Amino acid sequence: RQVLEQVQRVAPTDSTVLILGETGTGKELICRAIHHDSLRRAQPLVKLNCAAIPSGLIESELFGHERGAFTGAVSSRIGKFQIAQGGTIFLDEIGDLPITTQAKLLHVLQDRRVEPVGASMPQPIDVRVVAATNRDLTAAVREGSFRADLLYRLNAFTVNLPSLRSRPNDLPILARHFAAEFAKHLDSPCPDITKEAIAALKLYDWPGNVRELEHMVQRAVVLSTDSCEVGISEFTFSHVGMSTTPDSFGEGFQTLVDNERSYIVHVLKHTGWVVQGE
Repeated sequence: RQVLEQVQRVAPTDSTVLILGETGTGKELICRAIHHDSLRRAQPLVKLNCAAIPSGLIESELFGHERGAFTGAVSSRIGKFQIAQGGTIFLDEIGDLPITTQAKLLHVLQDRRVEPVGASMPQPIDVRVVAATNRDLTAAVREGSFRADLLYRLNAFTVNLPSLRSRPNDLPILARHFAAEFAKHLDSPCPDITKEAIAALKLYDWPGNVRELEHMVQRAVVLSTDSCEVGISEFTFSHVGMSTTPDSFGEGFQTLVDNERSYIVHVLKHTGWVVQGE
């Protein structure tokens, strides 16, 4: 609720927003909420994962390029900033942006102009910037991998997303919400999650946060043989050192069938749930 209150306050402004949080806490959802509640909501929301683009191409992706600007540039191309004109650009994993590109991004934020690779004249832009990262940018500045002046520009308004392990009371609400959503997708009755399963969820430390919880609940609903409820045996915890066998809760040892089920699920997770093909 505190995060959503911050979103409601900053969304109508044109302030640059920096969203901080661990992987899986919902940084892109918060960006969508900021854009949806802003005066730019009728204009594009353009997303770019800075960690997914090779360092040699990131500048072209952001700012565009002219024909012949580099080998392979057979035609001109507009960048993400130009596509987002009048709207919002979401720079995810900003902490992985190459240091050379950081300097050019800083100039864009200062001057509100972009200069495509190979162009001689900058182009004015009207774009709101929302950035996100799961890295400690202050530590990155000390290490020399992130520019301090860019950090000062980005954190005009900072939203810190709490980890799932820091709010265990939200776990039952979120788990039952995801179960209901997935059951609706399967066009089946919404199963309840047993108290024993909820207790197990609260013991887990959730390295993947809400995203991991969502996927785990979906798997549990699929594995459940009871359409009315999902029990502890349907949940598979991946974190080393976390034991969710019935013995952990004073109910004796796992049966051979339960061990077989756990082993099959473990192998499926190792293969990314692919059972045939590449």
